[in-house]
Amino acid sequence: MEKNHSYQNEGQEFEGFLVAPDPTGSLVPGVLVVHNWWGVTDETRSKARSLGALGYAALAVDIYGKENRPKSREDAATQLGIYKGNRKLFRERLNLGLKELQSIPGVDPSRIAVIGYCFGGTGAIELGRSGAAILGAVSFHGGLDSPEPALGANIRAKVIAFHGADDPTVPPRDVEAFEQEMRENRVDWQLVKFGNTVHSFTDQGAGNDPSRGMAYNADADARSWSMMKAFFQEIFR
Repeated sequence: MEKNHSYQNEGQEFEGFLVAPDPTGSLVPGVLVVHNWWGVTDETRSKARSLGALGYAALAVDIYGKENRPKSREDAATQLGIYKGNRKLFRERLNLGLKELQSIPGVDPSRIAVIGYCFGGTGAIELGRSGAAILGAVSFHGGLDSPEPALGANIRAKVIAFHGADDPTVPPRDVEAFEQEMRENRVDWQLVKFGNTVHSFTDQGAGNDPSRGMAYNADADARSWSMMKAFFQEIFR
């Protein structure tokens, strides 16, 4: 089953995308999918479908709201900036989506993970920092800055971040800050760096020219997805 999934909060409407296996009588794990700076797109829906094919229920959360669909890079940058600059609001929107996923019939609310891409990768870590009762947080080429390191103490999930070793959008100081936050708060964490890889390595629409700072990398895409599947087998067992 797949469908657009509408929900509301304080008078604002949101529209995500839900993929769930047919009911079997057994509860299945749920995965929250956090979109990139373009919002909920075909790319986001494709990731949710791939998770559904693995037997999970997947909800692509709508961070921006139904009326805020970027039409240009400038629009996308504006929307991203709102939430990167207001992490508290970002965490609230993420938790709103988490609550929706946990309420889906057939979903085991005690077995939830979050994945995200670029802006959404930052979101996956921020959901963990909110103290959400999730088992895992997976960031694909997400921002790794640590604006409030003390919030790392709230992380209850296991964390894995997939990072392009040559990603110019995530400077070394941000990688170091992430590592320090994880260590100081004794988080169960992994950082996987893919060599010869830049930003957006899972996005086929990013092109194939690494000199632009973002490009699709088929090997990094396949390897990170495979590692994510193994990670889920570990946390959902």
